[in-house]
Amino acid sequence: MTNGTNQPGDSHRLSRRQLLAASGSLALAGTAGCLGGSAEMAGGGADGSNSGSNSDDSGDGPVAVASFFSFYDFARKVADGTPVTVRNLIPTGLHGHGWEPNASVTRDIIEADAFIHVGKDFQPWADRAIQTLKDDDIDTQLINVREGIELVELAASLDREEEGVGEGRGRDPHFWLDPQRAKVSVDNITEGLVELSPEHEETFRDNAATYKTDVLDRIDADYQDIFDRADRDVVQLAAHNAFQYIGVRYGVQMRPLVVNLAASGDVKPSDITEAKRVIDENNIKYVGAGVFETRKPAKQLVAETAVEAYFPVTPYAGVREDWVENDWGYEEIAYNINMPTFEVVLGNKAPEEVGPDGWHEQWRNFE
Repeated sequence: MTNGTNQPGDSHRLSRRQLLAASGSLALAGTAGCLGGSAEMAGGGADGSNSGSNSDDSGDGPVAVASFFSFYDFARKVADGTPVTVRNLIPTGLHGHGWEPNASVTRDIIEADAFIHVGKDFQPWADRAIQTLKDDDIDTQLINVREGIELVELAASLDREEEGVGEGRGRDPHFWLDPQRAKVSVDNITEGLVELSPEHEETFRDNAATYKTDVLDRIDADYQDIFDRADRDVVQLAAHNAFQYIGVRYGVQMRPLVVNLAASGDVKPSDITEAKRVIDENNIKYVGAGVFETRKPAKQLVAETAVEAYFPVTPYAGVREDWVENDWGYEEIAYNINMPTFEVVLGNKAPEEVGPDGWHEQWRNFE
């Protein structure tokens, strides 16, 4: 594991609270510069507050902050029933890849007892925050959820300028879409929380084992069933290149219209031409569109091809306000967003036959 370790007697190391008490605004100003954020940037208002923080407040126990929604959710499930509080740093409504924080997020990381992150070269702001912790010798524990996970090569359709994203050149970082790889990240989080709060080791391990078996294995089986029942093995997405692990796991071709990793929505004319070919050859009536991405590419497909409508998909990279209100996590998003859409775009079921009552009306060509 690459989790940070605090050695007994390491008196030269500064605790988070010592640093804040001693340096105050000077320390925050320095680290904010490293993060490149500003008070007006996404993730906070002019006062620097992080209005998107989700948390399981459980008293005065250790606090772990997460740089990505999926791993916030995994961590809170593992920490359930213990004094450990887990908080999500990504503001509600934003995609976790491509977001840049303000200075308040720096303070959150410094004040936290542990920082749960996705590994190097995926979220530049998180990399800079980790470097700040190391440079200033701050004792926030680091928990790398990607430790020991085998990443697949990037899809051939990916913008080659982004080959360096991920652990090693040409590797796709979106491993958590594969529930089996996600289980390894749960193990990494569990080991980190055991180090953080060893007196609750048994609870952490029991929670992790239950979550992997009862949730991730079940999601895996239900995804497999959806793709096994499909006559078509091609899914056209008017979304960014984040779903390759679904294709690798279940033997389906995921065809993203936006061939970059940052969910920017930029589409080249050649990509539209290729999408039209795929749609015509496979008689595709419905496509998936990213919940936290621009809908312009999806609308373009509806206007210029035989596609009748688009429905939601998400790489579990963020949450909407109503999802937070309903306490949706990785599991609920899988069953209420991605699975119904895959049923529809694969032609297994008509839109009105999937999801809870009113699902197709809520999500058909959603804004």
